[in-house]
Amino acid sequence: MQQQQRPTTDRLADEAVTALPDDAIVSDESHENAPAVVIRGDRVRSVLSALRSEAGLDHCSCVTAQEYEDRFETVYHLTSYDDRTRELSVVVPTRKDGPVSESAAPVYRTAEWHEREAYDLVGIEYEGHPDLRRILLPETWQGHPLRTDYDQSQSQVVTLREHANPIQDDSREGDTMFLNIGPHHPSTHGVLHLEVVLDGEQVADVEPDIGYIHRCEEQMCQQGTYRHQIMPYPDRWDWGGAGLLNEWAYARVIEDLAGIEVPEYAQVIRTMSAELSRILSHLLFVAMYALDVSGEFTASFMYGFRDRDVVQNLLEDLTGQRLMFNYFRVGGVAWDIPQPRAEFFEDVRAFTDDLPRKLGEYHDLLTSNEAFQIRTVDTGELPPEVAKQYGVTGPVARGSGIDYDLRRDDPYGYYDRLEWDVVTEDGCDNFARVLVRLREIEESAAIVDQCIDRLADWPEAERTCQANVPRTLKPAGECYRAVEGAKGELGIYIRADGTETPARFKIRGPSFSNLSALPAMAEGEFVPDLVATLGSLDTIMGEVDR
Repeated sequence: MQQQQRPTTDRLADEAVTALPDDAIVSDESHENAPAVVIRGDRVRSVLSALRSEAGLDHCSCVTAQEYEDRFETVYHLTSYDDRTRELSVVVPTRKDGPVSESAAPVYRTAEWHEREAYDLVGIEYEGHPDLRRILLPETWQGHPLRTDYDQSQSQVVTLREHANPIQDDSREGDTMFLNIGPHHPSTHGVLHLEVVLDGEQVADVEPDIGYIHRCEEQMCQQGTYRHQIMPYPDRWDWGGAGLLNEWAYARVIEDLAGIEVPEYAQVIRTMSAELSRILSHLLFVAMYALDVSGEFTASFMYGFRDRDVVQNLLEDLTGQRLMFNYFRVGGVAWDIPQPRAEFFEDVRAFTDDLPRKLGEYHDLLTSNEAFQIRTVDTGELPPEVAKQYGVTGPVARGSGIDYDLRRDDPYGYYDRLEWDVVTEDGCDNFARVLVRLREIEESAAIVDQCIDRLADWPEAERTCQANVPRTLKPAGECYRAVEGAKGELGIYIRADGTETPARFKIRGPSFSNLSALPAMAEGEFVPDLVATLGSLDTIMGEVDR
């Protein structure tokens, strides 16, 4: 893989400023990962429109809201699907009393959910937002939990509204029916409530209702110290097995902020373990998706868990845990390859060598199955231009032909020194997303094999697992960094204020943006197609509700 050259901060900032209206910019800043421009709150739409159309920043990857002593801020983290090395932070300050700024949702559709979360937790109002209401907490909730003046001890009263017909004013021709799917139903892959309006047998509208398991992960990370107390949390954002990828997201951002160089040997171990973690997650998807589509415990479901168990054993040998690994450390990994090394490498190679035969079984049972094809081909269609509007990433985006993968486009770890390919499919449907994940398992196995070859020959005297990290970290600055998680772009924004704990810790879960695209994918489909479409997103609610 060839590493892209990141443009200089000054050049990208100059390009951005040139594209903006003269009276929109207040000042500029410098974040660790990207230049930043500070703009007026009443010029958000015109600024972002110019950056999208003229500067080519078509991906709003994350929106962060935060509070200072004298103001509130919204930070739009912008980049490009075609060139991930081009990043820009657009900072929108608002007054402390009654914070209001323009909404970015008319420019980037993905900002619609992100701004609702900012309104819910911080209390910033977004003028021109198409549907500004709470997204994680009940509408009757009093206060905004991330504000400094929020009273955690106050009583909350959630009223029971009248059981009115939610579509009694529906103007569609013919009969419509309101259908609840979830929040406690296997097809929703967690505590997710889908409010579905049916027109006959077709889906006329669907609204994902999230927030049932809001886990306060960001708040807990803001109370933890950088060196040891935050790292155990990322595993809990994804209980599908991709926890090591989440750990890497935190490691990457804090290492950038603190200026820590990770030893090359530790980078290889990180890369190997992360790809085993990705395989673990994708195998769970294959197993559960077979269950979603067939509606019974099929051979594919059983095979998926059989093969997952092999990977779980390997990662347990390496990390000491079967799911909540907590293996990465700031500056490296917790410890070296388990002894005897040769036996561990042999076990890993035995798995990767047998994987092509096993993947052939999945293709025979699923992708070559006529019933499976009927359920997945031409259902859940997501054209690339729509996917980009919603900020979709990962296998869901690559299933729509979007060639975007942070392992290659914003290289980290050891990926740029290995031979592997980014997998894309042009089908834009449920079937294409299955093909992408099956093929990605092959690519991950190829990466693991190359890492094993290097680790086996690494001189013993140079096997350094951790950098020399200070006992107490007190970085200062702002940084947004992301990795290619199993579900897509998993990013973390930290504002460090020179103390031992973050002043702001924001998690960009890929499932959050991917799930927001579900209404666009499901409209006009039948209910079974909706279930298949939701399953194809491989949503994990732990990183949606956070």
